[in-house]
Amino acid sequence: MPCLQYSFSRALALAAALLGTVAAQAATTVIHAGTLLAVPGQQPLTEQTLVVVDDKVSQVLDGYRDPAEIAPDAEVIDLKDGFVMPGLMDMHVHLQGELGPQNDSEDLKYSSQLVQMQSLMYALRTLDAGFTTLRDAGSSEQEMYAVRDAINRGWIDGPRIMAAGGVGITGGHNDVSGMKPELMEFYTDSTICNGPYDCRRATREAIKYGADLIKITSTGGVLTDRATGTGQQMEMDELKEVVNAARRMGRKVISHAHQEEGIIAALQAGVDSIEHGTYVGPDSIKLFKSTGAYLVPTLLAGHTVKIMATESDFMSPAIREKAIRVGNDMQANFARAHKAGVKVAFGTDTGVSRHGDNAMEAVLMHEAGMTPMAILVSATVSAADLIDMSDSLGTLEAGKQADIIALQNSPLENIESLLDVGFVMKGGKVFKQQI
Repeated sequence: MPCLQYSFSRALALAAALLGTVAAQAATTVIHAGTLLAVPGQQPLTEQTLVVVDDKVSQVLDGYRDPAEIAPDAEVIDLKDGFVMPGLMDMHVHLQGELGPQNDSEDLKYSSQLVQMQSLMYALRTLDAGFTTLRDAGSSEQEMYAVRDAINRGWIDGPRIMAAGGVGITGGHNDVSGMKPELMEFYTDSTICNGPYDCRRATREAIKYGADLIKITSTGGVLTDRATGTGQQMEMDELKEVVNAARRMGRKVISHAHQEEGIIAALQAGVDSIEHGTYVGPDSIKLFKSTGAYLVPTLLAGHTVKIMATESDFMSPAIREKAIRVGNDMQANFARAHKAGVKVAFGTDTGVSRHGDNAMEAVLMHEAGMTPMAILVSATVSAADLIDMSDSLGTLEAGKQADIIALQNSPLENIESLLDVGFVMKGGKVFKQQI
């Protein structure tokens, strides 16, 4: 009897080992791409084969290769009629809401858990539009960190998220506005600060609780419900302390900035990117180029608030005045900055606009004089560089993440093709296939 028991135990162990071997076998996907832009900035190639093993690109081969020659059980995806390229990246979104007349009511009625579910819906909508990596530039932090971490662990589906922790001054754009004093006191975040050393504390606190990066607001903002303008608000000593504290802990700093004095102050303090940059001018352009900082233009936000301000009546007078002025000025100033050689990373401020419409930014950038190829570079190669992920994202090369999208038509010929993404793969998993 003991011998039989021993044999049975060995059989179970052998079966478990065999099952483990099967489970560990790599999944191989072969993609036949009619046109492949593997490295934005370089010329696309035709009739290419992409080999994806598990979550990474394994090979990029000329011609349509026989899948059986690559792996006996390879899955084949036919994109011979498509334009194939790396997944798009949006460096400025707010996943927890959308600007509209019901925002005040939603703030009071929606639980934090419901807001979290809404942000997941918006994240999936953005992934469906071809954006496989996002930088959330300010949300209710713990809820956003939880969505980010759940996606990273494979518990839920969604785009890759880099989540910012906000640091701002009392009464500034990162602070709450438009409520009665009791509610403003209740909703004021612990990372609102005053003076350099308090802002150092706030930065450390934001990182302690999970921030991938720090978002500051060196100037006022359009959607702050106070008539405090869009000029510089954070002082230089505060800006420098935030940047220094973040750098000590390996975090980048991005700054919302509209007026040029605030752009200059943030760049002098050492931020890694300027968000919006509405009134960039000659002096700030010199600093952009000397520091290597990126401009994340968010033209779609300016376009959206201008339309809302003129065609609806839910904005307060303070917000409406700023929305019309900034919305009118943003595109022309961006055109000058781009023409002067400022580095650009694609970003939309979606959440002001509708989630899933992110690619409209590309249309506005093109109207401002940016070439389709430069736009694609900004949404792939440049974005990956900005978040220090060039080793794994931004191009389709061996060893990089298999974040792949396909379109029916070439965006190099018509940038509006980006508005209709028909195939989406993120990390080797197909989320959409309509080509």
